[in-house]
Amino acid sequence: MPTTVAETSAEPLLRRIPVLLAGVTVLLQVAYPLLQGRARDLLTIVTVLAFFLASVSHALVHRGPRWTALYVLVTAASGLLAEAVGTATGVPFGQYEYADSLGPKLLGVPVVIPLAWAMFAYPCLLVGQRLARTAVGAAVVGAAALASWDLFLDPQMVEAGHWRFLDVQVALPGAPDIPISNYLGWFLVAALMLGVLQLLGRREADDRVPAALFLWTYASSILANLAFFGRPSVALIGGAVMGLVAVPYAISLRRA
Repeated sequence: MPTTVAETSAEPLLRRIPVLLAGVTVLLQVAYPLLQGRARDLLTIVTVLAFFLASVSHALVHRGPRWTALYVLVTAASGLLAEAVGTATGVPFGQYEYADSLGPKLLGVPVVIPLAWAMFAYPCLLVGQRLARTAVGAAVVGAAALASWDLFLDPQMVEAGHWRFLDVQVALPGAPDIPISNYLGWFLVAALMLGVLQLLGRREADDRVPAALFLWTYASSILANLAFFGRPSVALIGGAVMGLVAVPYAISLRRA
């Protein structure tokens, strides 16, 4: 069937939607240090929704509805399952509990949390597939990218009071309220999640939007912990660990 004029003119508009949502996400994150209290809590929820929609809309435009539906199902469902099991048993993250500051809950987990897994799993999937040739290698690299983000995320969210760990035996410098088991649990869940996502296959596409969001998250997390949150140890450790993936990824993009 031939392409109609309406379809041809609509395609560039659809491609702008992920760009617009990515821009909104960045602006919301920039505003985070400027707010306090309930306003900051609401901003956190809205930021996750904007990032999630940016990832989903990009996948929908560039990888199709079936691919996108399976990606959302895998990431959101496995994120919810991991968090529900984690809060109930302490496995694999350690004993922790959520406050009531992140909105409605499902199975004891704020609904926004599985969306956070889904929002960042998408760029991490593409990072892994760009840096590794095999499916196993892509899953490991993508999992490292996703889990290393938590070196920045958990100190920020625990300090904000959104959740707390109940029994911390061994912690990293700068984050005494978070057990090392949490980061190991993140890598385990991320590896399983990214491993399943490899079954969706690789598709060549214009991935500048998720690439920009991934590298922005890396750079802005370092800057925020140094300039606004007063956590230089978190900036150093998170910057070094996530940089093992982010720096080669940036170089790869630059060369391309």
